[in-house]
Amino acid sequence: MSSSIRIQTLTDGGQQPLDIARELAKFLAPAQRSLDLAQYDFHLGPETAGVVGGALKEAAGRGVAVRIIYDVDSANPIPVPPPPEPDVELIASLGLPSRPIAGVPTNWTDDSWARQENLIVTVDSPTLAHAFTLDFEELWDTGVVEQSGFVEPRPVDVDGTRVKPWFTPGHGEALSHRIAKKIGQSKRVRICSPVITTAPVLATLAQVIADGKADVAGCVDATQVADVIRQWQANGNVAWKLPLLQQIMAGPFSGKLSEPWEPTSLHNFMHAKLVVADDVVFTGSFNLSHSGEKNAENVLEIRDAELAERLAGYVDEIRARYPAITPTRSSTAASR
Repeated sequence: MSSSIRIQTLTDGGQQPLDIARELAKFLAPAQRSLDLAQYDFHLGPETAGVVGGALKEAAGRGVAVRIIYDVDSANPIPVPPPPEPDVELIASLGLPSRPIAGVPTNWTDDSWARQENLIVTVDSPTLAHAFTLDFEELWDTGVVEQSGFVEPRPVDVDGTRVKPWFTPGHGEALSHRIAKKIGQSKRVRICSPVITTAPVLATLAQVIADGKADVAGCVDATQVADVIRQWQANGNVAWKLPLLQQIMAGPFSGKLSEPWEPTSLHNFMHAKLVVADDVVFTGSFNLSHSGEKNAENVLEIRDAELAERLAGYVDEIRARYPAITPTRSSTAASR
């Protein structure tokens, strides 16, 4: 795999927040012209806030143009997804240009770095960075998520590795169909996603599992899946999705029984967003959900056999940590 692409996998309890904060500060340190940050949740403890905030202040002090977009509460039912809790005082204390917008991706919290499954991806590519800058500008200029995500998903060559950036909501439905198409064409599929509710992926996964011609497995967040089921059962307009979800969960999927969301609860969600379809990897902030199609999210589609093998192993490692899941079981367990 190209040395310009680096992926760090996180597990529940597998690393300390301060270590990730230091890695992040190391990433921010070389910036010379600009740093654009789009955060769903920016809520750090004193130690990690000092490291990250210090790196941002140092960057601004040496003339780097720093801008921060952070999420504000939206109308999504709690806890799918769990609502953001940005530390507005921390953000204000940095003295940097910032803007609150509803529906922005990515978590920088101590729990997300220590108690959640996550992936951290960095790519050294000016062309790719330009695409992300264009997407950031759409959010910064309009302040409206619905008017963002329209940057074309053009492939970028990164030292011989083909990488395609996807942005939503502008290309949300197209991204879901793209992921579903690759799943349908593949012999091996591995998935980590808090929930799976987007119709193209649901339908394709259910068909692939029913056909039994592909090796399909994955892990979800059992607590959040249970809440999805309750919402679907209460809303007759989407109840048709339940049999598809049951078909998928009847396969080799496991579920993490995370703590139900409360403002002061442990936020230990199964938060990794990853699809491996043969030698193609999709990873980023995009949850395989209908709401993900409508939020400001981003995904990298990376074609690399070595990386796909490594991340398929990561999914299997996560899947082995948690019990098998069925919609009925997850509903019962999460209601305890």
